[in-house]
Amino acid sequence: MNILGIESSCDETAASVWSDGRILSNVIASQSVHEQFGGVVPELASRAHHKTITKTVRQALIEAGMNIDEIGAVAVSQGPGLMGSLLVGLSFAKGLALSRQIPVIGVNHIDAHIYASFIEHKEVYPFVALVVSGGHTRLVYADQPFKHEVLGRTRDDAAGEAFDKIGKILGLPYPGGPEIDRLARGGDPAFHDFPRSMIRDGFDFSFSGLKTSVLYYVREKGEEFTRKNLSHICASVSEAIVNVLTVKVMRAAELKGTQNVLLAGGVSANSVLRSRMKQLADEHHLNLMIPSIEYCTDNAAMIAVTGALKARENLFDDLTMKPFARIGEP
Repeated sequence: MNILGIESSCDETAASVWSDGRILSNVIASQSVHEQFGGVVPELASRAHHKTITKTVRQALIEAGMNIDEIGAVAVSQGPGLMGSLLVGLSFAKGLALSRQIPVIGVNHIDAHIYASFIEHKEVYPFVALVVSGGHTRLVYADQPFKHEVLGRTRDDAAGEAFDKIGKILGLPYPGGPEIDRLARGGDPAFHDFPRSMIRDGFDFSFSGLKTSVLYYVREKGEEFTRKNLSHICASVSEAIVNVLTVKVMRAAELKGTQNVLLAGGVSANSVLRSRMKQLADEHHLNLMIPSIEYCTDNAAMIAVTGALKARENLFDDLTMKPFARIGEP
């Protein structure tokens, strides 16, 4: 079955085609309008999706060398995400499914980040997945497709959210996470010992204390000091976040007795996190799966591959399905 994947959960309009076990196209239309506001404006994001979704889907079909009649099912982000943005993609997918008389598959955006690893890696179970993004940080265990046990989650700021907010404190352009990662490569991670909240406790995460610590540190040291030592501060921040993430995922893998570890979500593009996880995987003989950078951030390839897996498991939806803004909603 040829699967068309559609992603519109936040500020990326994306479409992808999956066929015969591989991705044939992965088109992403990014929205630059939010940069001037230092964050995503939901109303503007929804309007931008309206303007770009048709041509994005058309381009994905062209790059895949297919016409719409060859698509057997359409998979679409159902949530979590911005409600206005989700509605654009969901409405488009429903209309397409109805007009072409093909099945529609609702995809959980967080699940899609996890199964993005299987675009390039062999599908294996059981596994522990660390999902790190702007809105979510959680540890998940699965011993079969779509049977997830949540081991831990963030109690406040997600890792990606912490990176972006700290970037704003440091005066970096939006989004702050990639800028911190870029600057950290030239800095000393031992420059300052920022707090590692809850690192010794269980599997939950907390990064709001780190954000506050950076704010007070910058205020105390002053603008000139911060500017001169920006790369060192960024490296120290990255070290604090990555240290917590890696300790928790290794603890979870040991508890569940699995060597299969997945790294997923936008923050899995972070160079420090990728490097540290690869180092730990070598030391502990783990089967580590990290998607290529293009499949880490929001994209439709992850929606398409997850849709294909759900179709295999006969997990289809109907035109009554609704979007959901938060995990746990119907």
